[in-house]
Amino acid sequence: MDDIADLRLLFHRLNNQLGIILSHAELLEAKCGDEVSRSRAAQVVTSALDAMGTAKEIRFRMTDPAVRPDAGKVSAAS
Repeated sequence: MDDIADLRLLFHRLNNQLGIILSHAELLEAKCGDEVSRSRAAQVVTSALDAMGTAKEIRFRMTDPAVRPDAGKVSAAS
């Protein structure tokens, strides 16, 4: 049970850090004067959102046994 709590904490911290990156990238995008810099900031925004989605998907797959790749397999310890 402690492992799950530890993982939840790690995912929470990761999501917070990605949120900070996202916020800074959005600010840069809004304040950029030239199109090249704005485009690069937009790429960071997109990547941060993708990373947040990936972290959410990993967390979901770890906590919902129905979607885990090893779901339904019988372990040798059973």
